[in-house]
Amino acid sequence: MPSLTPQALWNLKETEFLALLNSGTLKPQSNTIRFYTPSFSYYRSRYFCSSNENFPTISVTGSYCALNCRHCGGKVLETMNRAISPKELLELVLKLKASGAKGVLVSGGCIPDGSVPLDEFTPALGRLKRELGLTVFVHTGIIKSKTAFTIKDAGVDAVLIDVIGSEDTIRNALNLRVGVQDYAMSLKALSEAKLDTVPHVIVGLNEGILDGEYKALQIIQQNIKPSAIVIIAFMPIQGTEMAKTIPPKAIDIARVTATARLMFPQTPVVLGCMRPKGKNRAEIDTLALRAGADAVAFPSDEAIEYAKSNEYSTAFSPFCCAQIFRDFLVKS
Repeated sequence: MPSLTPQALWNLKETEFLALLNSGTLKPQSNTIRFYTPSFSYYRSRYFCSSNENFPTISVTGSYCALNCRHCGGKVLETMNRAISPKELLELVLKLKASGAKGVLVSGGCIPDGSVPLDEFTPALGRLKRELGLTVFVHTGIIKSKTAFTIKDAGVDAVLIDVIGSEDTIRNALNLRVGVQDYAMSLKALSEAKLDTVPHVIVGLNEGILDGEYKALQIIQQNIKPSAIVIIAFMPIQGTEMAKTIPPKAIDIARVTATARLMFPQTPVVLGCMRPKGKNRAEIDTLALRAGADAVAFPSDEAIEYAKSNEYSTAFSPFCCAQIFRDFLVKS
């Protein structure tokens, strides 16, 4: 690691930051770079082909979300399996397991306070663990202490939570009337419940520019010991208000990744599944690896080739990339 503070790295000019990346001083923690290809999006490359069954996503609100965020508009929910009651959740997951599912990510749209309405589903989540033996990840949104403890009692494997560090982003992109402090309180609740927690930091959610990402990393650092950090980025989705918004630059995504690497030297850092597609994908992926990422979800061929050409071992998994905190317990 370079003798550089996170704040100093964050403030580097673009040319200086590129020089830091080119110096090779930012490195992943392991000699193995991991690639994740969960089944909620089909993946095929010359190196790996994903399964359609291993790790599906489920929305407990169907396609409904009270927020109608400008970047999503509920479009992401439409790609998920629907289970809007505990009975439906159990019946669906029984079918998914019979088809080969090894785990599930349970998520959903938010209600007006920014939370995913999970309370009535926690007994069913417990049954998924005890009776079916699946890996269960839950995406919570803003969360209160009571819900955190009931999720812990259910035995879920990990909680995923987006952390926003800008009041403007919260209001303008998410149509949400909470504050940055609500994310801090959510992390405290998850920490007190002793849940394995994988915070997600979203790059460029406010019109494609950096706004609060460094603050989001600080909030995480101050309120919880994360099991892993996932860096994702705004990507335009057809049919949403921000469909024509220019996404963040690859160098900006790399800057957030590198800052996370410095701030959390013992924590796995992952470039997650939500990020821009198209011609810049390869640059995004390879710069993130040069910035010290330990893993990439749905990698470009160039990312895999970068790992191999730099003499890293590679490992592919059909699980959600939050699984990395468990995979790190296995010797590379």
